Amino acid sequence: MDGTVAMWAAALQFLAAGLVGGFCVLEWVWWRGELRVAGAAWTLAWSGILALGFAASGTLLLAPVGVVATSLLFASAQLSAGVVIVALPATKAYTSGPPVRWYVVVAGAVLTLRAALWLGTDLVVRDLPGSMQAVPGPLDGPLLLLAVAVVITYVAVAAGSVRVSGIALLLLASAALSVVTLVGVYLVAPQSQASLLTALWPLPLGIGLELLALHRLRETQRAARREHLMRDATARISNAAWFLTDPEALLVRARDESRVLLGDPSIEGSLRPLPRHRFVTELYSGAGRSVTTRERVFLMDLALVVSAVAERQELASRLGRAAATDALTHLPNRHALDEQLRSVIEQADVERTRVGLVHCDVDGFKKANDRNGHAWGDAVLVQVADHLRSVVDSECIVARVGGDEFVIVVPRAGTDQSLVELGRRIRDGLAARGADQATPAISVGVAAWTPGAIIDPDALMTNADTATREAKRTNAGVTLFDRALRIRVLTDARLLESLECGIGLGEFASHFQPIVDAQTLEVVELEALARWTHGGRTLLPGEWLARAEQSGLIVPIGRALLASSRAGLDRFALPVAVNIAARQLAEPDFLEHLEQSWGDGAWNQLTVEVTESALFDDRLDARAKLAELRSRGVRISLDDFGTGYSSLSRLALLPVDVLKIDQSFVREIGTDRGVAVLRAILALAEAHGLDVIAEGVERASELTALVELGVTRVQGNLLGRPSASLPVRYSQVRPQAPDAARRTHGASRTTSGSGEPGGARTGSNETVAVRPAASV
Repeated sequence: MDGTVAMWAAALQFLAAGLVGGFCVLEWVWWRGELRVAGAAWTLAWSGILALGFAASGTLLLAPVGVVATSLLFASAQLSAGVVIVALPATKAYTSGPPVRWYVVVAGAVLTLRAALWLGTDLVVRDLPGSMQAVPGPLDGPLLLLAVAVVITYVAVAAGSVRVSGIALLLLASAALSVVTLVGVYLVAPQSQASLLTALWPLPLGIGLELLALHRLRETQRAARREHLMRDATARISNAAWFLTDPEALLVRARDESRVLLGDPSIEGSLRPLPRHRFVTELYSGAGRSVTTRERVFLMDLALVVSAVAERQELASRLGRAAATDALTHLPNRHALDEQLRSVIEQADVERTRVGLVHCDVDGFKKANDRNGHAWGDAVLVQVADHLRSVVDSECIVARVGGDEFVIVVPRAGTDQSLVELGRRIRDGLAARGADQATPAISVGVAAWTPGAIIDPDALMTNADTATREAKRTNAGVTLFDRALRIRVLTDARLLESLECGIGLGEFASHFQPIVDAQTLEVVELEALARWTHGGRTLLPGEWLARAEQSGLIVPIGRALLASSRAGLDRFALPVAVNIAARQLAEPDFLEHLEQSWGDGAWNQLTVEVTESALFDDRLDARAKLAELRSRGVRISLDDFGTGYSSLSRLALLPVDVLKIDQSFVREIGTDRGVAVLRAILALAEAHGLDVIAEGVERASELTALVELGVTRVQGNLLGRPSASLPVRYSQVRPQAPDAARRTHGASRTTSGSGEPGGARTGSNETVAVRPAASV
């Protein structure tokens, strides 16, 4: 080869090696960006081999003849063979053609044979006689062309089975030009031109590979930019999800974003519910266009955001309904009722119409629920809810505000009478509806808001609840909160406030009524009766006791009474009987409070009086407490015997020492029936070993008759009224002799009426005297 031509050829080879080597860096970046896909890897390998081949060929052109040139010639030939071999898997990666294994085996075997013959024979390369320059042998061209033919065959098969892109065609064209150049090496006779073509035949393929690298680099840049756009679009949809409460609107926005970004106006979206409050969203091409993996992931990300918003909104909706709805009856709960009631009253204030409120409470529900089980109770509540829905109009609001409490709000309500009739229909309808099963009755309270009144839903609820409690108390069934009830409630509230104030100021104390021996009229015991000194006057229990028991204030009042009774014991040195209310006895710490109020010791001087209702109501805890007191020496008295449950068969089981005959039986002592009842009570007490005290003795004839019947102890206004001090009176009057008593039994008579000192005037114009016990 001419020296100048060799220099230019070498320079061209080195330039090509530099360009291809530089593009290897870009191809490496492409390979990294494409997550190391096979096409990028084989392109990088192909370009690397070409760069080495160009460098070896350029060096060969400048190397002196000798061993170095021979070695460079062999290396260049093997690199050319590597270019041919790598063309097979590279084509497979670009075209997804058929399996390439056997093609590689055949081409590799041919090129391996060529390399072996090169080293062992002169059939591939031979030396010229008298020269150190090597020239191609007879098998060099055929073997190389045979390997190239294998590659061309595979390329034809692979390209014919798939659609080839423009850049792939360009690469195939450059490869074909390189093949033509290689074939020309063996067809051109002049040795100088053949050597030049041998050095330059990979150049078209290298140019094609670098154009492919540039194309891939641009694709990578576009893909990266598109990736950023997809991420930005996903972020925008995710941010919009916090502000758009309508999943359908968010789906439309996601669809529009994907249409613009993917350049496909046919993309559509769908949102479908699934079981368990889940949702599935789909974004797809309506034209059936196939999408890439990355596009599919992008559409799936947008769909997941829309589904998450739909599920979140569904959850928020369910939580909102749960917060405002009763889970059992599916009626509005108290929270929802407060808002709706205020809204209804405000609208009625504008329209100048009335608003009715009907409060319903199931009678005895707690006890029935404990007895029959919670499943029964739930069924009853559902039945009541269904009944209330069926009775009222659709305009009315039915709500459950408590365990067994229901409320009906009646907008544009009629008269009070119409509201009361609605309450009666509710009560009577439920009784008829549950005729075939044990359904508790309900008590109904009715209240109304009238235009011009203060907008106060809580006050209206309180009024209806008060009317319901009044209906329960009076067994009326349906009660209207009217002016009279309002006055009673206000009076009751003032009384309750005064009671609380009186307890704090220590206004409660004991007044003592004597219990006397029926024969000698000696005071043998005192009964402590609670009196309330308030506002300059003393109030009897009939004016405040019922409210104190209902409110629970009877407990601190009872403690004050016990402390005052202990002071009376210390003052008068007489045993004291103290009334204990059922509410006080039911307190868990009753015994502790009694010990604190009564003090230590003197238990045998204390008698605890309880009513029949406190013992005959199966309150085992009350009986146990009384049994504990008896073990300490306290006597237990059954007060007002005969007016309560009067279960005589269980009397022997009770921890009782004394029976107190109620004054209603004493009033009847002038009749045969009354005498028979008293004799029965006395016989019963004797059979059980109980003492008897007759209370409420107002006439001397009653005292005489009781003595004749054998009653040993009596008390009443005839014998001494309750007082803060012990009544000490002397008189010569005694119970009549039995004969005289029989002659005057049942009739009123007047004693001497001389006004002897210490005489006590009774309501029947009879006078009797009481003596203190000898210890006083």
